[in-house]
Amino acid sequence: MATVVVEPKFGGEAPPAQRPLTICHFTTAHTDMKSRSFHRQMMPLAARGIKVRYLSPMKGARQLGNVTLVPLPRRQGRIGRMLTAPGLLRPLLRQKADVYHFQDTELLPVAFALKLIFRKRVVYDAYEDFPAMFEAKASIPRCVRPIAAKIVGAAERFAAFVFDGLMTADPLTLRRLARVNGSKKLVLYNFPNLDLFPAPISRPKTFDVVYRGGLSERAGTYLLLDAMRILASDGRRIRLLLLGYFDDSIAEKRLRGRIRELGLESSVEIRGRIDHEEMAGTLSEASIGVCPLQAVPKFMRNIPVKVFEYWACGIPAVASDLPPIRPFFHGAGAGLLCTPDQSDEWAHAIARLLDNPQWAARMGRRGRNLVVQRLNNECEIRKLRRFCAEIAAQASARTRT
Repeated sequence: MATVVVEPKFGGEAPPAQRPLTICHFTTAHTDMKSRSFHRQMMPLAARGIKVRYLSPMKGARQLGNVTLVPLPRRQGRIGRMLTAPGLLRPLLRQKADVYHFQDTELLPVAFALKLIFRKRVVYDAYEDFPAMFEAKASIPRCVRPIAAKIVGAAERFAAFVFDGLMTADPLTLRRLARVNGSKKLVLYNFPNLDLFPAPISRPKTFDVVYRGGLSERAGTYLLLDAMRILASDGRRIRLLLLGYFDDSIAEKRLRGRIRELGLESSVEIRGRIDHEEMAGTLSEASIGVCPLQAVPKFMRNIPVKVFEYWACGIPAVASDLPPIRPFFHGAGAGLLCTPDQSDEWAHAIARLLDNPQWAARMGRRGRNLVVQRLNNECEIRKLRRFCAEIAAQASARTRT
């Protein structure tokens, strides 16, 4: 069990010489348990003896094993959450954690206060290329986006300098902050937690193709629909399952309108977001998983987790040939890479796999083996456990001196 030595405070009662490490994750953006922070980080850490306190705008406090769920006030919209963020300091300080861990960019000011005023140990999980996301965010006026991206980028560089730890989900995202001295750095890949992705079982396939993630033009949803239209024009009625979220109601209306224009209403089902505990069973309803991300700045750096989840379910993946994901496909024999903007190439790849089910099944088995052998959460959580323990131990050593 990871331990940290704590020295007595001024005139206070001395705590035990050794005690379990306590980590506090806090968020105001996610009312549910986010798959990266909860299922891939905090829950596995708790299973290995670390005490976890998880603060988010959920309903009701409760205990899940070694995880204490602490509800926060729920506020609508990024601005509303930012205005109420200062009020988080009191409940955060009450947790008396050894390490405070967060992901939301809007909580950077709160985290700076925790570190610079209250001298807490803070880890920032910059798991996405947030400046690139702000530059493309539809909810921000176009003229403001470059300014917002620069502000977020500057804040992240300052965070990399003053915080105790900085994490990313892939090496390319870390590259822009790696040379900023001050914080310990860690790449923690978004590989599947095999506790939630057990060995696949043989089952009837309701869908031919499944996609999970953001539903937008930049994520390749429209390209995927065009590929479906090409297949339909060849007399193939392919069933597509879309799991995920829209940028806003306007984006949803536009996408549903496009499905109608292409005559695909009977071939496409949109289910929206699902709980992470349901992910393996839902993805397994399809024969093929697709990842048609487009060559925008964000996807030129971030590794798409959906590919590893498809493989964990034993189904082959068809993905865009982009730098972050390309190395995982080379030599794997677990799927096909396609040019991001060529819908006819995507239609051909999907048809090849559907026409050769034994070949596709072998690809799926190879993908599952890759996940079981290397691309799973077990090694990543050992890295994270050691990372947090070292940060807490260093801070305790500074306190003693």
